[in-house]
Order: sequence, then structure tokens, then C-alpha cells
Amino acid sequence: MPYRKRVADAELARRLSSSGAVLVEGPKACGKTATAERLAASTYRFDVDDGARALVASAPEVLLDAETPILLDEWQTAPRLWNLVRRAVDDRTPQRGQFILTGSATPDDDIARHSGAGRIATLRMRPMSLFETGHSTGQVSVATLFDGDFRATRDPGLTVPDLMERLVVGGWPALLDTDLGTARQWLRDYLTTVVADVQQLDGRRAPERLRRLLTSLGRAVGTDTSIKAIAADVGGADGPVDRDTMSGYLASLRRLMLIEDVPAWAPHMRSTTPLRRSATRYLADPSVGVAALGAGPEQLIRDLRVTGFHFEALVVRDLRVYGQPLGGQLAHWRDNNGHEVDVVLTLDDGRWGAFEVKLNPDDVEPAADSLLRFAQKVDTSVIGPPSFLAVVTTRAAAVRRPDGVLVLPVATLGP
Repeated sequence: MPYRKRVADAELARRLSSSGAVLVEGPKACGKTATAERLAASTYRFDVDDGARALVASAPEVLLDAETPILLDEWQTAPRLWNLVRRAVDDRTPQRGQFILTGSATPDDDIARHSGAGRIATLRMRPMSLFETGHSTGQVSVATLFDGDFRATRDPGLTVPDLMERLVVGGWPALLDTDLGTARQWLRDYLTTVVADVQQLDGRRAPERLRRLLTSLGRAVGTDTSIKAIAADVGGADGPVDRDTMSGYLASLRRLMLIEDVPAWAPHMRSTTPLRRSATRYLADPSVGVAALGAGPEQLIRDLRVTGFHFEALVVRDLRVYGQPLGGQLAHWRDNNGHEVDVVLTLDDGRWGAFEVKLNPDDVEPAADSLLRFAQKVDTSVIGPPSFLAVVTTRAAAVRRPDGVLVLPVATLGP
């Protein structure tokens, strides 16, 4: 299959030009190896190459003296590599772009990795956005929105049934150009692998409980459902899963980079209404939650209220991909009166913009009103005015409303 360009391609090249080594992290099968191989001159695959793992212990200099950049794929299966690479980077300073490490699970002991600061840059990869899979025109650049550069576009033509399929298939490179049935089977197998990986990381043998946890997280997508509620859901008739067990399961899923919650945003506010601080729950790709629920396009289109949360998860995934090269961080905002904004994207230079996500284009009007009320509550004398306010939806032209709020079909968004 020909390689599809990724937003991370330019990020990785940039990091290699400024650091001795780059660690590329992300969930299994999101495309880390294929992206890294395009820039690597030498490759070792430690998950399948027994000889390479043996060299780590007996003759690491053989590995480290290969032609650079050297790709050390699934390095966490040979954790000693971290310190070997760190030392090699120190010894070779000021040479840049010596090593690329890829990994789909964080090792047990993360303490040693702190010594990589200043030596090993980290790049997070995720499943592909709609722009990367070819389902978005990319005519509305998230980067240029922050510069005040917006141009109206026509409706991109991605229908709601098309989007339902995107929610089911997700952004996995292995599923590009596959039929829906093949994709659904692949995702069922992926969840089985996740359960096995969690068992290996956590040491607990309870596959059915882990499957119920994934189903519960699928139901909780786009909400601030508490750990206590998830524990009760997972335990079922046997009673809630105890807190330590639940914390262990969730920690393992985070180590596999399958959970990526959006934290609460706490700006300076004019209003004295207290803000809610709980995070909004998301999985690495909307297809994970949909597969855990056993849903296909037909079920999704029959329950559009619930599907709206999974559509929101797709938009959050794409905004993460487009915002990362800008130094962007996602957050959500919610006060105790129930007023909320789905996504606030803040750049490292302090500029920020806010998004409401609505599956139904008929909901654009109240969403725009909500964004305008929200902007009035923020103390812009402290944090500055928003670069933009936008409603992301399905079918519509990309336009600027008379009140200044942008209406953006998800299939027009790009980096």
C-alpha cells in the first residue's frame, strides 16, 4: 500500500533537525513505524528480532554504530536501550538526528526516562485524521485560523452516512481502502489484542472485566463520567470493581496510549460561577469506542443523539492532530450552571480559539450563541480575546456568520 502523508512527517523531520534522538509514541497500529522508516537509514525491530534484542545485552555498539538515523522500533521491549541511546546522544553532541525510537507502550518504570530531557525529544502520533485519510479537503487550515485568515468554502460533500462509516472504521492506516466488514473484524481483533496487552501490563487475569471496561469507556466518550460510575458499570451484578483495580486498568490503557482525556480549562473569568474541573473522556480513535459497543453505521444513524458524542470524539482526534505542530493543547470548559464549550485549543504563545461540535447542522444557531456567551464570561484583559469561535458540524458550507462565529464542516478542516 502506498504511504499516505502524515501531519507528523514534517514534525518528525523538524525534531530530528534539533535533537539527537526522537521518541515517537502512540497507540499500536497508528502508523509510527511507517512514518519513522521514511527518514531512517537503519532499522531494528525489537518486537520480532531476537538477534537485535540479544545485541542490546551483548554488543550494543553494533546497534548504535549503524548508519544514522537509526530506527529502534518497539524499543520498550528492550528497556535498556533508553539509557544506551541517551549516553550515545551525549557522546555524539552536537550531532543531530541520530536515533528514532518508536513505542506503543510506556515501560513499567518511567523514572529513568526523565534523564532523556534535553537529549531525546518526544513526538506523539495518533490514528489518521480525515485530512490524512483523504476524507477532508483541508481547505480550512487550523493554523491559519489563529492568524485570522479564513476563506469561505463550499460544502465538501461528505454525507452523514459517509461520516458514520468513518466513525466505525477510524483512522487506522491498515484499514485504508478496506471494506466495512473487514474493518469491523480488524477492530474486534484489535480490542482482543488490547485486552491481552492490558493483562500483560497489569498482571490481572480478568478478560471479561476488561472487555466490559472498554464497553463502558465507549459509552462514556465525550462525557465526564466518574471513575466510580465506570467501576460500577464494569462490576455489574457483582458490585463495583474496587478502586485500586480500576486505577490499574486505566493506568494500563494510558500506557498503551488508548485513553486521551481532555482536561478542564480554567481561564480568568469575569463570572463568579464556579467551574467544573473534571476531564472529558476520550479514546485514541472514535472507532475504538464504537467497536467496543459493537455498533455499525446502521446503529449509529438510528441513534444520532448518542452518535453525536462519537462524532465529537472524531473532531477531537482531528484537532489534536492539526493542533500539535502548533504547540496546541486541548481543553474543555464547563461551569456549574451547565454552560459548556466542547474544545478550547490554546497555543504555546497564548493564542486560543474555541469550538462547539454539533452533528446536526440545525444545532449551529444555539451553539454559536453559546460560544458568544462564553466569550463574554472570559476575562480577555488577562488572557486576550479568542482568535476565533467556531462550530464544527457535518453538512454545510464553511462560512463566517454575521456575528463572527465560523461554521466549519469537519471535512474542510486540515493542518
